[in-house]
Order: sequence, then C-alpha cells, then structure tokens
Amino acid sequence: MVSPELLRRYAFFSGLSHENIVTLAGLAEEETVEAGHVFFHEGERLDRLYLLVKGNVGVIIELPDAGVEQPISGQLTGALKMRAVVVSTVGPGEVFGWSALVPPYAATAGAKALTPCHVVAFDGRALLDAFQADCRFGYLMMQKAAETIRNRLHDMHIQSLATLVE
Repeated sequence: MVSPELLRRYAFFSGLSHENIVTLAGLAEEETVEAGHVFFHEGERLDRLYLLVKGNVGVIIELPDAGVEQPISGQLTGALKMRAVVVSTVGPGEVFGWSALVPPYAATAGAKALTPCHVVAFDGRALLDAFQADCRFGYLMMQKAAETIRNRLHDMHIQSLATLVE
C-alpha cells in the first residue's frame, strides 16, 4: 500500500473522491528501478498500471533495423533484426501500462526506464474489480486512461512526422 497523500499530488487522480484515492492506494506498491530496466515488452500481457513519480520512461516499439542487411529468409520467416525506437517519453506524474485496463490486456508498446525511476505500480485486475464495484470511479479512471491513450497517439503521430522530415 502507498500513501493516499502521494497519489493526491498528481493530476491524473484529480476529481476522485477520498474513498477512491484510498482504494487506489491499497492496490498499489512503490518500486525503484535502475536505468535500463524493462517494465514490459510490446505484446506482453499486462497486469500493472504504473504512475511515474521520478525519472523518465521511454515508450518503445521494435522496428526492423534498416542499418543492417536483412537476409531474405529472415524477411520470409519474420526473423528480422530489430531495433528499439523510443516513440514517446513518460515524465513524472504520468501513467503508463494502460493496456492493463483494456482488453485484451496486451501491451501496444514496450516501456523502459531511461533514467533511474521511482514508480507506483497498481494491480490491474484489482483495479478493474474496484471499477466494477463502483462504476462512477471506473468511469472517471477510464476517462483518464483514454486521455493518456489519446496523448500517446498524438506523440507517436508527431514522432512519425519528424521521421519523415529527417
């Protein structure tokens, strides 16, 4: 459990009742990780939603590495040499791992600590159970998750445009 006062500091949790904040705090734990720590890979099943308290996390997608020769057999079998590309950066006060709340609960991108990080990790299954028990709470949290998703899509759009200009 984390302190409800810790969560209350972040805009992501604004508009929630004291009871909702206490519920969230009871479903969370704090973690500290070193730079380079991989929270999850694209395609993995997620069971945690993260709030970044300190540090920076890169949202990462894997792309075929254009800098190396790719054998035709690799192209046919899908065994291409890949490279990780940071498409967005998550800063303090932002959440990541929202796929833990949205079926089929598979990560649409990876997440890697770019610096040492302090995070609050929420149990995704327990969150969904709490949302079902209190639909207003669930509605508010899913609105916040949708806003995060919208912002990440916008970031990826800008990143894609920047790549075309290079």
